[in-house]
Amino acid sequence: MINKCIGIIGAGASGCLCAYFLLKAGFEVTLFDYGSPLRTLLPTGGGRCNLAHAEYDFKELAKNYPRGEKFLYSVFSKFSTYDTIALFEELGIKTYTQENGRIFPESNSSKDVREKVLNSIKKANFIKEKADEIAPLENGYKIKTNKAEYFFSDVVIAIGGGKSLKGLNHKIIRFTPALVGLNADIKTLSGVVLKDVYSIDCDITDDLLFTHFGISGPLTYKISSIKTKDNYPYQLSFDLYKKDFDLQKLLNENPHKDLKNILSSIFPHRFAEYISCKYAEVKAHNIDGKTRDLILNKIHNFKINVTGTNKGEETVTAGGYDLNEINPKTMESKLYQNLYITGEALDIDGFCGGFNLQNAWSTAFVASEGIINK
Repeated sequence: MINKCIGIIGAGASGCLCAYFLLKAGFEVTLFDYGSPLRTLLPTGGGRCNLAHAEYDFKELAKNYPRGEKFLYSVFSKFSTYDTIALFEELGIKTYTQENGRIFPESNSSKDVREKVLNSIKKANFIKEKADEIAPLENGYKIKTNKAEYFFSDVVIAIGGGKSLKGLNHKIIRFTPALVGLNADIKTLSGVVLKDVYSIDCDITDDLLFTHFGISGPLTYKISSIKTKDNYPYQLSFDLYKKDFDLQKLLNENPHKDLKNILSSIFPHRFAEYISCKYAEVKAHNIDGKTRDLILNKIHNFKINVTGTNKGEETVTAGGYDLNEINPKTMESKLYQNLYITGEALDIDGFCGGFNLQNAWSTAFVASEGIINK
């Protein structure tokens, strides 16, 4: 340990937590970042910092990652949601869990979390320069920034998604936006929210929001993650109402009501009018079987044509360092000794709800243990 000095490229969630564990173990740590440390933590959870998700079975937790599920079995078995809560308690951050399983600090403040984490690693060296290149040496690594060169025995790559460094032969999986709104030609419904919509293509259920550019909200973010490698355009199919639903019975019970008003008992009024199309003002007693089946098909097999992603909205990037070249038990590169890769730098991304931060905390811990125990 005496001869080890650690360089961490990236002062985001994963980089800073890795620094915390290494400093506790007595290592000399230097963090490189051309921006403010932990700046990307501030907008998470709508500014409240969704630290983790209340799933305590590591295999069930890993199911929330479209890329990286099997790789994370080992990682989460070493540092779980329980460990995350205990870690932040150690840092003076008490947490609470919402009904939907999302875990937040009691302060409901990302700023508070940021300050406490940075205070815990104030003994680290911070270099506000952009690291561009890593050169493997006989006894360590040279990090080249936009201003100077630095030398370390061990290096941790903890850069954010969508970035890579020169000088290494690691395979980088193509970067694509994830957790992002999708562009679609259905803008007349902007502002409408549908609850508990089922995506037939992806076999998931959540809320769907229509926007000025297409669709967004929890269900869309999950779909965008699952289908992030698909080519545009593509078509999505939804079951808008999976509950027991007898449209003919509703028509029979309300013979003198317009179709749109009958459907308004199930959907928001604007959407009921939209899905009724040219039959919106037709009285129920004038709706024949063919029209009824047409409306039912629209409800249970609603189609949306997706043309792309809403640029600038993405919060997570799919892609990164190929997991086949990383040891999940230590986060060490299989190609280079004493080189570790963590967080969003890896080809791992999760759904909304604290999953991406959990990946950051857990891989940071495993990498630090890999360095400490070597």
